[in-house]
Amino acid sequence: MQATKQQQIVVYFIEEAKEHLDTIEKGLLNLQSTMADPEQMNELFRAAHSVKGGAAMLGFGSIQKVGHHLEDCFKLLKENSVKVDQQVETLFLQGFDTLKELIEELQSPYGLREEDAMQSVQAVEPAFHELQAYILRLIQGVSAAPAPTPAKASKDIGAVVNQALKLMLQLFKQGDTPTTRQQLATLCSRMAQLHASAEWQHLTQTAQQAIANPKNSYAALAPVLIKDLKQAGELLVAGKPTAIAPSPHLQRLAPVAQPAPVAPATVSPLKPAVPVEPAREATGKSMKPQQISVPLEPRAAARVLLGAFNKNQLIELADFIMKAIQ
Repeated sequence: MQATKQQQIVVYFIEEAKEHLDTIEKGLLNLQSTMADPEQMNELFRAAHSVKGGAAMLGFGSIQKVGHHLEDCFKLLKENSVKVDQQVETLFLQGFDTLKELIEELQSPYGLREEDAMQSVQAVEPAFHELQAYILRLIQGVSAAPAPTPAKASKDIGAVVNQALKLMLQLFKQGDTPTTRQQLATLCSRMAQLHASAEWQHLTQTAQQAIANPKNSYAALAPVLIKDLKQAGELLVAGKPTAIAPSPHLQRLAPVAQPAPVAPATVSPLKPAVPVEPAREATGKSMKPQQISVPLEPRAAARVLLGAFNKNQLIELADFIMKAIQ
């Protein structure tokens, strides 16, 4: 009887921990925006704190330690205003992935072997120590780190791409919903920031268009998207960004924008000529409008827009909306 009660408690802990993991993952996908909302930062802190406390009560020392590390790092961000960068997000995701893997092992038929779990904790602890030190330097206003060498920068890009692909696989496994499509698009948008090459930008934009196309099932989308992004990430690491190009399979999944018919211009000789802006130089490539999926729930829609648009675009969008409802 006692063993049965213990198992029920563990099952309850796993269900609760998975909800907390979802909260943490959503917060990390757009960490700078999350930090702008004190309540969202409190949710991240409480989620890590709850996982830590539940694990301590049940004797899962490995989960407790990782939860404690996340809690400490979230506390630093909660109590201090800093501008996070790609390095902060990458280190956070490393810690989050370890916590998620430990919870998944606990839920597996074989359960969590603390000896193996502690090895995972030891492997990720340097990342947590680096994260805390990095955040403290940001708080103190000191240059967080010397400019990375090209080799280290490439290695960092490879690590971030691999982290993003892991998250994408997890989202694909959750099933096709507006929320998961939104999160996939956000991941692509953040991956686009890793490198400024036109080829990488074109690939990530094509990937976002494919995600936004509701006709594409996850079964068709996942293998193509993961393969293209993985190969492109490897080319970035190898210092060959110009070799990056979307595969024919990915191009077929991305919707092609049809140009709208242009009405013939009418010229009135009685009116003075209106000065026009110089025509932009043709690039030789057809412009494909980027698309995103926006959920109906207002808060979720706001998160999508914040992740997809820059500040000027958001201001322009808000102006359009205000004029429309007046």
